[in-house]
Formats: sequence, structure tokens, C-alpha cells
Amino acid sequence: MRYFAVLKALPFIIAAPLTERAEAVGSGKYIVILKPTASVPTQGTDIGLPGGSLLANVNKEHIYDVGNFKGYSATLSDAQIAALRLDSNVAYIESDQQVHTTGIRHMQASAQSGHVITQASAPSWGLGRLSHREKGNTDYLYHSSAGQGTCSYTVDTGVDASHPQFEGRAEQVKNFASNATTDDYGHGTHVAGIIGSLSHGVAKKTKLYGVKVLDKYGSGILSNVIAGVAFAVNHSRTADCPNGAVINMSLGSPRSQAVNDAAAAAYDAGVFIAVSAGNSGSNTENYSPSSEPKAFTVGATNTTDDITEYSNYGCLLDCFAPGHDINSTWPGNQYQILSGTSMASPHVVGLAAYFLGLFGKMDPDTLGNIIKAFSTKDVIGAILPNTSTPNFFSFNGIGENGTGDI
Repeated sequence: MRYFAVLKALPFIIAAPLTERAEAVGSGKYIVILKPTASVPTQGTDIGLPGGSLLANVNKEHIYDVGNFKGYSATLSDAQIAALRLDSNVAYIESDQQVHTTGIRHMQASAQSGHVITQASAPSWGLGRLSHREKGNTDYLYHSSAGQGTCSYTVDTGVDASHPQFEGRAEQVKNFASNATTDDYGHGTHVAGIIGSLSHGVAKKTKLYGVKVLDKYGSGILSNVIAGVAFAVNHSRTADCPNGAVINMSLGSPRSQAVNDAAAAAYDAGVFIAVSAGNSGSNTENYSPSSEPKAFTVGATNTTDDITEYSNYGCLLDCFAPGHDINSTWPGNQYQILSGTSMASPHVVGLAAYFLGLFGKMDPDTLGNIIKAFSTKDVIGAILPNTSTPNFFSFNGIGENGTGDI
């Protein structure tokens, strides 16, 4: 009954640790964010804006509309930018820029009734670690609800939905990045496998939806990422997710207010969103979406419970999860070992879906507090002093209960 006691108490090249850096997209691409009181724009309509004909034929590539988060992306001239800055409906304008995955490739192949399942010798060490207080366990213990009734979205490079590990529960639902209709890089399939694949996943019954915003090189632009987040939120409103939806963002860029606001809009819409802390070995406050307080930011640890040398840190980080040498699914019915905070974040998204399947639908704040309440405290080594980094290691609450019923 430990679950109930805790719940009641709660009211883009991937070969080395990635250093996110500002990379202008060029060609005059911008992200225009409007004030909450502004009307949502439509294609080719800027009637009444200062600048007259300068803005009459702006081609809006993406239109964003999630609660109070409104805006669009477009290619704009300097004169059009100047005209938009005079419009009282415009909150701010950002240059579009590059965003990359945060993984590192290793070149080698309402609480339910139910029971506890033991997956002996799980293929990824992260599963055993997630279900025990102590390191070194290889068995994954989990409740049989396993994220049932939830939807998990990966805003990434896409998902190879045909992989047998997904058992028909995965779907590639939207592409903002390229002409490819599936995962032509692999990162998104790996992330989805950590969240919910049959053998390598945390929440083995969640539905998996791929939203492709990054290309075959693991790179993309912020305007597409924002569009992907908005799509996931709106799609979840009509999808079959009675216990709730979660979003994973295993990607990063230099700090962007627009990307942070998009993540916050998902949270405000009732969707839990976890993001990778980044692989620069520096403070998360300098990167997005990891610097957004409403996003659940996840750092990476290794098999010895030390923070990895590449993981970002700081007071904006929420918890840690396994991120180094993680085995998971890969396109073409394959498997791959990757490292990075990209691998840590989906452990937590899987855990979020797992708790939603176990306890039922709840708001993102309550869900985040449950994850923190269950976490194992003060076991992570090598955290830099004086950085206000929380020493919370993600835990599903089952390992300490043995294999008895909950």
C-alpha cells in the first residue's frame, strides 16, 4: 500500500557529447509570438497591422494555437520585421535557429487492481535501476497496468512504427521536418523504445505517437519543434488517452523563449512534458527547452549512479534517470546502444505514463510531484557543489515492495 500512502500525502551530429550552440537558420526565417489576447492568425491575413501591404502576403509556414500560446513562423524581410514590431498584438519575435538531438551514438550493434510483474534480466540496465532503490539490479519490476490508457508523444526524428517491439501500439502521426514519412535517423525510435517498447520500455502498454521535427541528421529548426509540440497537445485532445498524455523532447538548442513558451503551453493544457537537460556539461539555464520551469527537466546518470560528465545540471533540473549506454529499439527491427540526456528523459516520460496508468489522469504538477516524491534521494555522485542541483533519482516505487501485490 505504499503507493496510496505517498499519493495521499501529495496535495545534431551524434558521435560525441553534443555542445548546443547558436546556429542561425538564415533566409530570414522568424518565429512571431503574439500576446494572449490576439486573434489566431490565418494564412495571408494580417489585416489592420501596421505596415499595410508589407504584411498582406506573409506566408506563414506554421500557425501556433495552444491556449494562450499563439503565433506563427514565416520568412520575413527586415522591413516586415520592423512593421511587426509596431504591432501591439506582437509579444516578441525570434530568429529561427537550429536544434539537435541530445544523444550520443555508440557504433555497436485512480489506482488499479493488478499485480507486480518481474522482467528478469531486462535488456537495458535502466529498467532494473528504475525499479530498485539500489544500483546493480538487472530485473525490472513493474505493476501490470504498465501505462495502459495513456498516450506518449515523441517530438523527435520520428518513430519506426513497424518495429515488432511496439506490438502495433506505435504510429508516426505527423512530419514537420522532411519528405521522409518515418524515422530516417533512429533517435526517435530509440527514445520511443525506452518509453514503451515490449522488452526495453518503462510503460509497456502506452500508445506511442511519433511527431517528426528533426531530419535524417538529427537536426532541425525551432519553428518545426514548436509546431510539433502544438500538434501533440492538440492531437491528444481527441486521441484515445483516458488516463492522460505525456510528451518527450530529447532535443536542445541555445535558450529560446518561444520554445520554452511552447513547452509551458503544453503544461498549461494539462499535458506532462519531460525534456532532456542537454549534453554540454553546463547549467541548464542556458538551453531550451530545459530552462523552462514548467517542463520536467531530466539529467543523465551512469551505472555507478554518478552524473555523466556530459549531463547538464542546475536548479532548473528536476531529477535524474539512467542515460548512459542504454539499449533500445532502432529502425529496421534492430537495436542500438546510445548515451545522453536524450535517453534519460524518456525513462521519466515512461515513468509518467506508468503512474498515469496506475493512478489515473491527473494534472502535470501533481504528476511531477509524485515522480519527485517517489524518487530516491541523495544517491547520485559527482554532482558539482554549489549548483543547487537536486539529488533525485527516478524510481517507480515497486522494487522495495518485493513481488507482492500493491
